[in-house]
Amino acid sequence: MNKKISLKTGIMNILNGISMGVVVALIPSALVGQLMKALMGVMPHIASQVIDITNFAASLLPAMAGFCVGYLFKMNMIQMSSIAAAATIGSGVVKKAGTTYVLAGTGDVINVAVTITFAVIIASVIGNKLKNYTILLMPVLVLVLGGGLGLMTLPYVKLVTGFVGAMIKTFTILQPVLMGTLMGISFAVLIVSPISSVGIATAIGISGIASGSANLGITAGAFTLAIMGSSVNSLGTILAHFIGTPKIQMGNMLERPKLFIPVIISSGIMGALGAIFKIQGTPMSAGFGFAGLIGPMTAYEQMSPGVSSIVLITMLFVILPIILGLIMKYIFVGENKLVVAKDLLIKTE
Repeated sequence: MNKKISLKTGIMNILNGISMGVVVALIPSALVGQLMKALMGVMPHIASQVIDITNFAASLLPAMAGFCVGYLFKMNMIQMSSIAAAATIGSGVVKKAGTTYVLAGTGDVINVAVTITFAVIIASVIGNKLKNYTILLMPVLVLVLGGGLGLMTLPYVKLVTGFVGAMIKTFTILQPVLMGTLMGISFAVLIVSPISSVGIATAIGISGIASGSANLGITAGAFTLAIMGSSVNSLGTILAHFIGTPKIQMGNMLERPKLFIPVIISSGIMGALGAIFKIQGTPMSAGFGFAGLIGPMTAYEQMSPGVSSIVLITMLFVILPIILGLIMKYIFVGENKLVVAKDLLIKTE
């Protein structure tokens, strides 16, 4: 990367690269995870193997994000690979157990961004200055310096995540409908931010109606973003918003905060409806939304089995979010032009 770029372009490259890395890492698990769990009784060996493969892919999120960011900065293969390695180290996804290294979870996405920033700066400063020694020294310097700085910031970044979780947990003591509204909004905002909605949910242990409202908020936000950007994105990208994760829009959302307005409205409504209809969830399901059908399937498991429960789940997790998405598109894209469809364009190349 020889060409100088603006600060704004650099920040957007990092955010968009991480967004794409998140989607590539998490969509396989979201698409087949629940299906494989359902097939465990029929084909246990194959199902468990597929689950292991997709879970492993999810743990590669930092590396994928680092590589995508390097690509957007038009870096060479040595630089991209070095940034990917540094991001993996700084994410905290790798843990040492005795003499063994264990890969667990997806790491702290905020610190992934911080580490990638360090790594990109180091790789850019070095550039071609090392000439014939680049292939030898670039990986060492980017990994040790960039990854090392990432490890240093990791505990402090986790404090920020913990503070956000503590703030959200205070909503659980409020009146149910107000609690559901705030939970829906909070998790819809979290899912399109660098903070992990699943990580927050498990850290504070939200369950019951709070968890159900959180999932409905994420679902509403995902459908709203998918529908508002449907005229400029491909069908696969549109589906990725709710089958995978709406975090694919993270870069666009942070660049254009006005996009949060329709998301907040639709997620608040669905969060309140979740409280009214007493939709339940667990600490492990909260934060997923529609992805992998984890939100709706967990909610159904907490209900009396039957047609009425299926109809209610379908209404809340599919029909109403679609209707709200269409309304938000009509109001914000069609009527007052606050949002332009191109604001939600996802660049895949």
